[in-house]
Amino acid sequence: MIQIKTFYFNDLRECCYVLYDNTGECVIVDPGMQSASEEQRLVKFIEENSLKPVKLLNTHGHFDHVMGNAFVTEKWGIPTYIHKEDIGQLERAQQYCQMFGYSIPKPPVENLVELNDGDNVTFGESSLQVIHSPGHTRGGVCFYSAPDKFIVTGDSLFQGSIGRTDLPGGDYDALMESLLNKVCKIADPFSKVYPGHGPETSIGHELNTNPFLRYE
Repeated sequence: MIQIKTFYFNDLRECCYVLYDNTGECVIVDPGMQSASEEQRLVKFIEENSLKPVKLLNTHGHFDHVMGNAFVTEKWGIPTYIHKEDIGQLERAQQYCQMFGYSIPKPPVENLVELNDGDNVTFGESSLQVIHSPGHTRGGVCFYSAPDKFIVTGDSLFQGSIGRTDLPGGDYDALMESLLNKVCKIADPFSKVYPGHGPETSIGHELNTNPFLRYE
């Protein structure tokens, strides 16, 4: 069974997740740390629970989700998994940070593993299905566990809302297609949703209450 630890990092309160199972292996999803104290919060949890990070997973390449990529990859020497359509976002993350008044090390673009729709990302005894969900960015992905009934949606789906589509690479129609005809059909309605910002929710709750998720 996969266990999940949630961190809220940086001024935008981005959600970083540590997913781990009883083997002790873990993956770190969207490490958005912007300060040394945030970095140490992550390290402390991993060390106190005797976890072994094996992969860094990015749901997409926006700067607030990759601020800590350099720290994580240097600290644990692990590869970064990201969809090929968002590698450009990753390459420009440091520049975007500077535009918003942040200073971060440049996220490394070596030792990248390209994610594709339908891939399975494994760690320990666990596996996550990759669902390509373009719309917020061209290379946005979700990570779904059918056995444990949860999905990490990044900035594709939030409680009561969806990701913005007015940034470079955004496409409202593509996001609606991703959510209605892929994410919400593949994921079990009882699946818990772990979004890129804000509180947890569930697929069923969003289908019943989210004003954006309306089938015609």
